[in-house]
Amino acid sequence: MVVKNKRYYWIQLAQDFFKSKEMKLLRKIAGGDTHTIIYLKMMLISLEDGGHIYYDGLADNLAEEIALVIDENVEDIKITLIFLESKGLLTRNSDRDYFLEQVPEMVGSETASARRVRKFRENQLALQRNNDVTKRNGDIEKDIDTEIEKNVDENPVELIVEEYQSRIAPLDGTQFEILKEFITLDGMEAKVVLKAIGLAADNGKRNFSYIKAILTNWKNDGVLTIAAVEERERAYKESKISKRPGNQKSNVPEWSQPNYVNTTSEEDKEELEKRKRELLKRLENGGG
Repeated sequence: MVVKNKRYYWIQLAQDFFKSKEMKLLRKIAGGDTHTIIYLKMMLISLEDGGHIYYDGLADNLAEEIALVIDENVEDIKITLIFLESKGLLTRNSDRDYFLEQVPEMVGSETASARRVRKFRENQLALQRNNDVTKRNGDIEKDIDTEIEKNVDENPVELIVEEYQSRIAPLDGTQFEILKEFITLDGMEAKVVLKAIGLAADNGKRNFSYIKAILTNWKNDGVLTIAAVEERERAYKESKISKRPGNQKSNVPEWSQPNYVNTTSEEDKEELEKRKRELLKRLENGGG
């Protein structure tokens, strides 16, 4: 029997969600707060389908069918639907397929395994902050890393999808296949793909093209393991240090430095003095 890895969904509201003109107008109509709650509930029931709400024909109309699911008044739902359609927040693909336009940019999700790792990390870090904990910090981090390693080994592709969608954006089918081919066709470790996703997110480059460019560059250079990536990073950091101004040879002559010590021998000094006298004598004789 195959155990399906359950997926959890949530809505990520923008900080200014309720300040948008549409939400302000919705809340101003009679029963506005109720209609706002209905809209949020509709978003929630559409998450698994990426924002789509399907009318199955079990009730007389879409509003009645939604009411069966979210336990709200049918008339209030009808008013909400009319408002959302009038503002372009709800579009109708067919008589049975409706789409909430804002959902794709708000949806977040994670698999049960990723959720387990996150909860494990949160619990361990909470223990770390507890004054009564006797476990060393290094041991805690080791346990966390072991748990993550286990999930990468067990579900590498699934974890990549989860990481991408939680840190970058929803992943479409074509993008998924491209990322998977880096592993299945090019022999790249899953951790390398995760590393590229992390770099993109940390640098604020939340787009697929940036991640693909990183992975393509690594592939072309034969960097297919996480060890090779880390070695590449180490070499890059060392090269940057060596190029710092303090490490470059100065063009200023040594004798101009305040701590300069003249190490010229007495013989060399006498020779230099002799040449100096000869040059002065030639100058006095008109350069002859």
